[in-house]
Amino acid sequence: MKPVDAMLEVLRDEGVTRVFGNPGTTELPFVEAVTAAPDLQYVLGVQEASVVAMADGYARATGRPAFVSLHIAAGLANGMVGLLNAGRSRTPLVVTAGQQDRRHLAQDPMLSGDLVGIARAAVKHTFDVQHAHDLTAMLRRAFALAVQPPAGPVFLSIPMDLLEEETPVAPPAPRSRLGGLGPAAGWPEAAERLAVAKRPGIVAGDGVGRDGAVAELVALAEATGAAVFHQPMHDGVDFPTAHPLHAGMLDARHSAIRAALEGHDVVLIAGTRAFMAHHYEPGSPIPAGTDVIQLDSDPGEPGRTFPVALGLVGGIRATLAALASQLTGKVPQAPSRIRAIGPVHEAARARVRERALAGYGDAPMDPLAAVHAVVSGLPADSVVVEEAITSGLLLRSVLPLERPRSYVHTVGGGLGSGIGAAIGSRMGDPSRPVVAVLGDGCTLFGLQGLWSAAHYRVPVTFVVMNNGEYRTLKETAARRRRSRAARRGAGGLELTPPRLDLTPATDLLGLGGGTPGGPDGLDLAPPELDFTRVAEFFGITAVRARSTDHLAEAVARAAAGTEPVLIDVPVTSHAGGV
Repeated sequence: MKPVDAMLEVLRDEGVTRVFGNPGTTELPFVEAVTAAPDLQYVLGVQEASVVAMADGYARATGRPAFVSLHIAAGLANGMVGLLNAGRSRTPLVVTAGQQDRRHLAQDPMLSGDLVGIARAAVKHTFDVQHAHDLTAMLRRAFALAVQPPAGPVFLSIPMDLLEEETPVAPPAPRSRLGGLGPAAGWPEAAERLAVAKRPGIVAGDGVGRDGAVAELVALAEATGAAVFHQPMHDGVDFPTAHPLHAGMLDARHSAIRAALEGHDVVLIAGTRAFMAHHYEPGSPIPAGTDVIQLDSDPGEPGRTFPVALGLVGGIRATLAALASQLTGKVPQAPSRIRAIGPVHEAARARVRERALAGYGDAPMDPLAAVHAVVSGLPADSVVVEEAITSGLLLRSVLPLERPRSYVHTVGGGLGSGIGAAIGSRMGDPSRPVVAVLGDGCTLFGLQGLWSAAHYRVPVTFVVMNNGEYRTLKETAARRRRSRAARRGAGGLELTPPRLDLTPATDLLGLGGGTPGGPDGLDLAPPELDFTRVAEFFGITAVRARSTDHLAEAVARAAAGTEPVLIDVPVTSHAGGV
């Protein structure tokens, strides 16, 4: 068996049916073999960042590692943002890149480079394949490592000439079958602490959703009457957002997390990578007097960034099931707690809905009203892929999330993933409508993905929230100014650098528009863009929403269709009443 044929046998045995890639000369032996195989589909992307994003969405939808083929050093570099996102979001990927022919690597040929060195910073493990007889074993290890907690991308560098070798290699050994993790040692003590807690709380991390443990967490929350917070900027559905015990998503700031958890004497943090604060703030996210029980399948997580009263390492689903079984009917205060806090949470959600409905009207739309209109147009059982930054936060406040894997986001923060992730999500589960809610800046970073949507006719609805500015920069700048003012008021030393006008000289580019500086000193926005023209360039049907009612109708019609559609949504800079 030739090395490339043995490689395909491993892919088949690992359940791979699609290869996401952007090919070059160093991958030709592999690409030729894949395209000649009737049971394998090569999914082409015209830029590597889109390729990795598609694979990420596909892996999440299928629950299996996705396979990616990139082109040498340059292609690997283009895909790095997706690998960083996958690592943060713990998405299992097996990624390869073709290296130049080993017989002239010493001559430093074009596009060659230290592939393993480039990838190392973004993946959990690397393999530099140098011998044909090692290829299948290393590929097997890559698939195993990709799903081993903490899950993430694994990279292999494979020289072009290695795949072309005529030297026979042995057929690959069968895939090993590994059992899942059981309940964490120490769970009975955790049950005792939760049973006697006066005001228990729970933080639902993305590990809950990844492990299919939402039902078990609901059972535990109901058994204890604990308020449940989603982790900051959660990537998926980890607890039903309309449940009476759902207290909303924690803000990605230590001070806000402390305030939310204040008064809870025991807090169970399940499956979250500590607390991923976006910007630095002094102090711990944990209030004084709060005991933390931290559960994770990754042994490096409990106690990593703050002290815990009890760290649990084991299967998240198995451990939550054990806790729920032990505590159901054993906490007499649970029903009264649910009756007390349920109406409070529902009233808060109702106030947001009322503000959203009050903002309905013509374009440019209030962004809170616009995302509410998108939600009202969603078909049942939709998957929402969100990469909208400021509008995305508003979307989370009005989007009811009940079914697991109904929400896709990346906490990695590398822009441009949304379009590709939506395509991969629909390919991974064609039975569910997929609607991507995208910021205009995020859309610009991932535009190349639209080619794949059009080429493969993937029925995804792309909703672009078009505010025409870098809103998140302005909001962050405003917070920083308020923080500096507070420090000055407290007598702190403030060394403020000169204010910089970073506005690009658009007139020199013949683009016009833009008042330099502006009230925030951050007028970095490009000229107004009509995303319907972008969609038409790629051959995708497009519409510009005229009002909130028109937007809801457009989403409902597009999401029920069989073709990709882009909806351009002009919105204002601020959400009314928010």
